[in-house]
Amino acid sequence: MSIIQTAERHSAKLSSDNVMHQRHMIAYAEAAKIVSGSVIEIGSGEGYGIAHLSAKTEKYYAIDKFASRFDLSKEEQKKVHFIQMNVPPLENIADNSFDFAVSFQVIEHIEDDDFFLREIYRVLKPGGKLILTTPNRKMSITRNPWHIREYLTNELESLALVIFDKVEMNGVFGNEKVMRYYHANKASVAKITRFDIFNLQYKLPRKVLQIPYDILNRVNRKNLHKKNTSEVNNIQLNDFYINNQTENCFDFFMVAEKKKG
Repeated sequence: MSIIQTAERHSAKLSSDNVMHQRHMIAYAEAAKIVSGSVIEIGSGEGYGIAHLSAKTEKYYAIDKFASRFDLSKEEQKKVHFIQMNVPPLENIADNSFDFAVSFQVIEHIEDDDFFLREIYRVLKPGGKLILTTPNRKMSITRNPWHIREYLTNELESLALVIFDKVEMNGVFGNEKVMRYYHANKASVAKITRFDIFNLQYKLPRKVLQIPYDILNRVNRKNLHKKNTSEVNNIQLNDFYINNQTENCFDFFMVAEKKKG
């Protein structure tokens, strides 16, 4: 697998990343209940979701802007195809090609989110579905300078409904154990941001803040793990769940459908 380029890319191998990893993997677990046929994943990252989804599919295209090398079984090698590509557009991907598109924690990085969704709509077959997650800005503890924008409740739905014919909105939530970690994280970050008396995290250009954010994010996760090792390590996939979207979900979980022919 490829190296982690930023703190945005969580690792299953780092104990300090465990909570973020499980939060992301719940989306794959839910998508595995839905997908079939041909699937295109946009933003495949380290490839952690491939094992969850490819077994349910006949053809699986994984797209990411970074070169990736996945540890695939022989069966997975027959159906999984990786394409290194910056999106949008989905270059050289034909119209009406896939039954499902999956894109987790990607749209917040895309400058033209409307074009991004239109490209996904284009490559889906009639009746095809997009399964997408993105952070809920209300629950973000601080500004993430790697994100172009984050959405509030109903903003993503409003954007998608201009393009897709049907949109179902849910959210990713955590149980009491997850919420204890969230509040500990929030308190820890507040100790760092209290020095930002001029609110520069919201005033400076994103690119100026990306490296400092990465460093502080890694330090903060490691400190949280050191102080709460047992609790961080013990948070598992089943400590997260999907339910109706509210302003208190961690991520929005959207399923958008293209009109049947």
